[in-house]
Amino acid sequence: MRTLYVSDLDGTLLQSNEQMSEYTNNTINTLVSKGMLFSYATARSLITAKKVTKGLNAKIPLIVYNGAFIIDNVTEEVLRANYFDESVNDVLENLFSHDIYPIVYGIVDGKEKFSFVPGLCTKGMNTFINSREGDIRTNPIDDYRDLKKGNIFYISCIDETEKLAPMYEAYKRDYHCVFQKDIYTGDQWLEILPKAASKANAVRQLREMIGCDKVVAFGDGKNDISLFQAADEGYAVSNAHEDLKKVATGVILSNNEDGVAKWLENEVDSWGRG
Repeated sequence: MRTLYVSDLDGTLLQSNEQMSEYTNNTINTLVSKGMLFSYATARSLITAKKVTKGLNAKIPLIVYNGAFIIDNVTEEVLRANYFDESVNDVLENLFSHDIYPIVYGIVDGKEKFSFVPGLCTKGMNTFINSREGDIRTNPIDDYRDLKKGNIFYISCIDETEKLAPMYEAYKRDYHCVFQKDIYTGDQWLEILPKAASKANAVRQLREMIGCDKVVAFGDGKNDISLFQAADEGYAVSNAHEDLKKVATGVILSNNEDGVAKWLENEVDSWGRG
């Protein structure tokens, strides 16, 4: 039986310092060398995911941007992509009318960019943008209407909960929306993606692409519930949201205790090739 193991990054595979421990890297790399099929599914882009997983040997496709893209980890070719249709313009106009000016991800002039208006950024947005200093995707613009340019696939709003909650209620049925506080800063985020863009759908696609019989997933957030539902087994780290623990196959050690790596070491290694 071919089993695909898929882990969330932040709060799950990464420790609280946003890094992977040497133990986790070594354990997973050893198991991969023995034939384990390992990937990760993250809200991060490939660029920022690779920075925090440096040293990890995961050669099969990766799920990034909460499932908007599946990317070949070797060639960095986009294997599956989900973009908004023209209805995204109405979404953006509505956000603007409520004084919400998000960070917008899209393909602009043939290149992947995240666009924002510096003079209209919230404190939380500035914190995020400053953490991406030197990122080649950075695209500051002067006119907020230019946020609608390009082939858009991801919208990130970082603002007051009271402002974002009504937008979440308005769009959660027609789009894939993630409404939660950032685990590092505590800032309120509302992320809006095309309906088909989700970790769950991407895992189903990846499972088919590489021909696996079983999927085992690991996560920590409420947004990982659908990921668990798409998997055959789902394990929540002990620091996970209580709602995720309720639907999990089991609860393992926390992210700061190398929970995923220790589970894999105990379970996968004992099975030979997982």
